[in-house]
Amino acid sequence: MITAHLPSGYVLGRVLGANASLAMGVVVLGAIFPDFDLAWFYWVDERAFHHHRYWVHAPWFWVMVGIIGVPTLAMISRKVLRLGLLFMCGVFLHILLDSIAGGIMWLWPWVGTLYQLVTVQPTHSHFILSFMAHWTFLLEIAIWVTALLLIWPRANGPRDRRHPK
Repeated sequence: MITAHLPSGYVLGRVLGANASLAMGVVVLGAIFPDFDLAWFYWVDERAFHHHRYWVHAPWFWVMVGIIGVPTLAMISRKVLRLGLLFMCGVFLHILLDSIAGGIMWLWPWVGTLYQLVTVQPTHSHFILSFMAHWTFLLEIAIWVTALLLIWPRANGPRDRRHPK
């Protein structure tokens, strides 16, 4: 995924019933959070290795966070626990979407191989162009369209016919 993590988080939030703005924000943050490693990738590591090899893209890291975090958050309050679970759902959605063509270390820390369902061949001068020309980019477009269709009624809102503007 190149562009669809943010709208996928919104779609997931709607599916999970995260109607409050804080809850929706937490789901969306989780859905884009693993890509915060791009700052380190570009500005510190100078693209030394694929950013999907960082801990924020490792599923087992997040399983460990959940094992420790869920009981801890449950002791604080149900609301905080719910927000933590929504964040984790967003993170795992990100990882699942990256598994399509981006590669995820599903067996880390035992095996460092990046696994993906399909490989996008470098058919263009820039990797982004290659991804955009690949059939998997249609999934990104579908996610964007779904998110926009879900947002559209909220943006326009139901009109009160008794009090026209």
